[in-house]
Amino acid sequence: MFGIVRPCTHRLSEGLRTEWMAHLCGLCLALRSDHGQFARIVTNYDGLIVSVLTEAQSERTTGRRRTAGPCPLRAMRTAPVARGEGARLAAAVSLVLASAKVRDHVADGDGLLRRRPVAAAARRVAAGWDRAGARTGAQLGFDTALLVDAVDRQTGIELAAGPGTPLLTITEPTETATAAAFAHTAVLAGRPQNAEPLAEAGRLFGRLAHLLDAVEDQEADAASGAWNPLTATGTSRAEARRLCDDALHGVRLALRDAEFTDGKLAHVLLAHELRQSVDRAFGTTACSHQPGAVLLDGTATAPTGAYGPPPGNPYAPTNPGGPGGPGQPPEPPRDRRGLIMGCLVWAGLACTCQMCCGTFEDPWSHQRREGLCHQCDCGNCGDCCECCNCCSNCGGEDGGCCNCDCGCDC
Repeated sequence: MFGIVRPCTHRLSEGLRTEWMAHLCGLCLALRSDHGQFARIVTNYDGLIVSVLTEAQSERTTGRRRTAGPCPLRAMRTAPVARGEGARLAAAVSLVLASAKVRDHVADGDGLLRRRPVAAAARRVAAGWDRAGARTGAQLGFDTALLVDAVDRQTGIELAAGPGTPLLTITEPTETATAAAFAHTAVLAGRPQNAEPLAEAGRLFGRLAHLLDAVEDQEADAASGAWNPLTATGTSRAEARRLCDDALHGVRLALRDAEFTDGKLAHVLLAHELRQSVDRAFGTTACSHQPGAVLLDGTATAPTGAYGPPPGNPYAPTNPGGPGGPGQPPEPPRDRRGLIMGCLVWAGLACTCQMCCGTFEDPWSHQRREGLCHQCDCGNCGDCCECCNCCSNCGGEDGGCCNCDCGCDC
């Protein structure tokens, strides 16, 4: 699952975690329903923002959620998932942009795509995704040709770029594509007055997506000889950071100009988590569960086992706090899954962020366990706004932040 907005779920309230997962699963199931099982491979964290924005502007109805059946990625549990035009628009946009990503990798000759038979197969898959996205887009009144045209212009712009080329010239096609997708959420929600501010938010979001991808890949691109916008134009990382910070500020201003029925989740993702994405790309913040990560106070975390238990056996009879200790009745036997089924569920969990950033059910024992991110020592806006439960439950107008004087510029 690719995308720049990858929230550690410990920073979300329980309600917002449920909403975020509902949109993620809704996107996945919309892809399956409209385009078949294989299309679910393009499920991504950024695409669900289109679904979030559509619902944030819409009036609440009883049909906006449905209960999905058990899924290995949810530890074989049912869950409420988003449904409707927002999820379908997110699916169409995800297909077209994933198609563009595949074609870009083919053009660069990345990995196995250097081989002609593999590249030819990838191009056929990408063309199929373009057609599928166009069909769904047409049903929703959205012309995906805008996205395809923007992506097609990207190759020519990159070929003409060189030292001194403005970086924003290169990011323009991505900005145009995401602006169109964000603006159409206002049309679907019946709030045409929101189209302009959301187009601006989308344009700046596309700029951030392109810049952060370039920053994160610069070293790998240099090693492999692949084209990178920062290297090709001679743009410093300091200048790239300045452009990212300006875009962050612009997204927040644009969101203030839009009217939402319930904008809490949209605000958290596009105002707070987007900042975390920038800090992560530039290495200015990290979660303490990552071995050797440098935190905001300059300290480094010690390497630890990912899922290993603490030293000693907490359930030994000599441990006063464990089952079998003094005054503690023995723990009742649990309904455990079999080896094969447990392994299948574990494989599903390992393919998602639940084992890292969520609360999940042990694949064998059914016990509730916390992901690694519950130890997270997040800085910037994540900590300061939790003091007043900003953006989650403070109930501010349009889901905005309460007046905690933390300087997070909400």
